[in-house]
Amino acid sequence: MGLRRAFYRWMIPGAFVLPLWLFIGWIVSGASALSLLWVLISAPIVFVGQLVLSLLVRARGTARAEQAASWQDVWLIGGWNVLIVTLGFFSNPWWWGLFALTIAVGLGALWSVLWQLWQEAGSRSVLRASNGVGYIPAQATPRQGATPQDAEVIVVREKSDPPAS
Repeated sequence: MGLRRAFYRWMIPGAFVLPLWLFIGWIVSGASALSLLWVLISAPIVFVGQLVLSLLVRARGTARAEQAASWQDVWLIGGWNVLIVTLGFFSNPWWWGLFALTIAVGLGALWSVLWQLWQEAGSRSVLRASNGVGYIPAQATPRQGATPQDAEVIVVREKSDPPAS
């Protein structure tokens, strides 16, 4: 649980640190000017991607309640972060393959986070009260051994206004 909580806290700062690392890695590795072009293109994409993933994870009720990311988030988004860090070393023999793998894992992480959010949302829908206020109905938990005929029904009749005279 500690690792999942630490990763949950890392995600938003990671949106700022990872693009910065790409610039620092370019400087440290002494890569070419063409590599700087790739840094200038990919750094904003990494920033927006990490921020979107972070906010989608935080949109899930379970993640907010536990203050922790899921293990699936840790492995996919964490793997994507590690790939971004390795991209910053600009080692030419395997850089393009790593770049393609980073894109694939990033898209997989986005799909995974959206899928988890969709699954958690379930079939809940917003209902409207007569005064227009929206609410989400509580999920009914059936009693053990209960049948649909055992359901309790309460009828509330509104008092009609007396006719105006």
